[in-house]
Amino acid sequence: MSEAHSDPRIQLACQTIGAVSVVADRTLPPHLLQLIDTRGNTYFAKQHRSQARYVQETHAYLTWRHHLQDHAPELVDRQDSTHILLLTAVPGRSGDALLPGSDEEERAHHDAGTVLRALHQATCRRSTGDMGDKLAVRLRSWVARADRADLLSGTERNFLLQIADELAGTCMDSAICHLDYQPRNWRIGDGFWAFDFEHMRRDARLRDFARFEFRHWQAAPQLREAFFTGYGSRPTDTEQRLLVRFGAIEAVTALVRGHEQDDVLLSAHGRTVLSQLS
Repeated sequence: MSEAHSDPRIQLACQTIGAVSVVADRTLPPHLLQLIDTRGNTYFAKQHRSQARYVQETHAYLTWRHHLQDHAPELVDRQDSTHILLLTAVPGRSGDALLPGSDEEERAHHDAGTVLRALHQATCRRSTGDMGDKLAVRLRSWVARADRADLLSGTERNFLLQIADELAGTCMDSAICHLDYQPRNWRIGDGFWAFDFEHMRRDARLRDFARFEFRHWQAAPQLREAFFTGYGSRPTDTEQRLLVRFGAIEAVTALVRGHEQDDVLLSAHGRTVLSQLS
């Protein structure tokens, strides 16, 4: 049964798959709707506020999603004028709802490593200095934003800019990266699925491990072991040192985003990572 609605997400779904109803779910953010058609198939309609994020996620689904094989939702339709994506729903629970320390959590990290390896292997480019230069520019731009918001001491600012200087010209492998690859963007059920591709782009391959390293693995090293067993290889000593350097980007972006979004927990995370590095 169709729900008459002015919501353009519902309108797009009706045009594409026929009559749909909204599945009530208070846990979903406002930009997401879960829908069900008359055959019982479920979908998500996602409306981006940012055209750039919409374009980036659309490109990811059209260009790179197939490297994840059956471990990602499918793009059913899109509407450029309203920045809406209509996606198949994948079953299971959110990865961040798994019981900490459970076998299920460990299996999820193992499967996450296996799936990410497929994306990285299919798109990897061997070491060049270009990516280091780009990341140095990115880090300096985030430091400037933090400076404008008066979030850094002079010592912290100089430390972060020193890391930017170290990154410049550093050779590193690149690959298509998810760049927000963590449990909140997984679904775990009879299989493993990853989603939310709005940040996906070519970047330093190791950067896809950074949020794990600074948000999940330090308190649970068995998850790091499970992940890299699935991934099939572990960072070398040189790569591990580079991964720690990427913590600078993790720290300053968390500080800026936390400030802009009035997110106390994110700000605290940024401050914690920065203190660990310095």
